[in-house]
Amino acid sequence: MAAAHEGPEGFPQTQWSLVARAGQIDPAAKREALGQLLGRYLPALRAHLVHRKGLSHEKAEDLVQEFVASKILEKDLIARADQNLGKLRTFLLTALDRFVTNQLRNERAKKRAPSQRDVVAFDERQIGLPAGQRPSEVFDVAWARGVISEALTQMRQDCETSGRMELWGVFEARIVGPTFEGTLPVDYRQLVDRFGFQSPTQASNALTTAKRMYARALRSAVGQYAQNEDEIESEINELKEILARCGA
Repeated sequence: MAAAHEGPEGFPQTQWSLVARAGQIDPAAKREALGQLLGRYLPALRAHLVHRKGLSHEKAEDLVQEFVASKILEKDLIARADQNLGKLRTFLLTALDRFVTNQLRNERAKKRAPSQRDVVAFDERQIGLPAGQRPSEVFDVAWARGVISEALTQMRQDCETSGRMELWGVFEARIVGPTFEGTLPVDYRQLVDRFGFQSPTQASNALTTAKRMYARALRSAVGQYAQNEDEIESEINELKEILARCGA
């Protein structure tokens, strides 16, 4: 179970990943962990099917729901994830692609005489990308934005809980708005009046504290599905690379 929040300047390290909880036997813990994992990954999976596979939004939604029902829930796909075969998102994306290939070929096969050669073998124990191939860029970007959104939400909630909303306000005015909405950073002198700081220097120091909070929130979000500190660091670096490639 994750530790309690450390206060306005920090977030806990994850002690028990969502992946491990999603693969356990206890129904309540399993259901909660699966719900969190699906909430994080399903938008990226849908985006992949729409933008990379060229499916309609309705068809993509139907196939993702079928994938969740028949593979993740019925076949307990998450419990079969093997970190030795790569990252969880790569595992899920490859599993989805093979599932969708099967489904679409089976649909076409119904319109003519079916053949065994029309069906792609699907083995969750052997999921991995061929050497030199990358996961869908669309999927990666959607995943990265989802992680960032989760980290921002967690940071704001912690500021609210601790009664330090001025930290969120400074971070939003200087970082979130300019980064995600294209607004100009609010001048520190305006932040003094807006949030009651004693000086622009104090407002600048508050931003430094807020940045540390966000960095810890991001590590906490990534840590839910990473196995150790090295993997958390690797995931964060890859997240930055993904957003840099798409110009974010």
